[in-house]
Amino acid sequence: MTGYLILIYGDENRWDALDEEARAALDAAHRALQEKAGEGVRAAGELQASSTATTLRTGPDGEPRPTDGPFSESKEVVGGFYLIEAESQEEAVALAASLAEARQGHGGIEVRALVRR
Repeated sequence: MTGYLILIYGDENRWDALDEEARAALDAAHRALQEKAGEGVRAAGELQASSTATTLRTGPDGEPRPTDGPFSESKEVVGGFYLIEAESQEEAVALAASLAEARQGHGGIEVRALVRR
């Protein structure tokens, strides 16, 4: 089995504006993915708002310095993730495609294999 990181991107303003019914639909899709993947889910989580992030960048002395945010040029930010094990990239992509965020039109889902050493 190979490890895969599923990163869920979207517009925080749209996520914040979800009504109770839309939020319930998102949550149901996440529960379905977790049930289908079973013990293949190694970790998962919804992230706090990007405004709470701290980014480390190289300072003038070459040492890392914290800044107060990701300073992304996009409205899309990472809102959640899964760390899973799957038999193939195709299986990992199929699991990720079952999430409601894959159909919302304001973000995307990235599936990346972990480097095996």
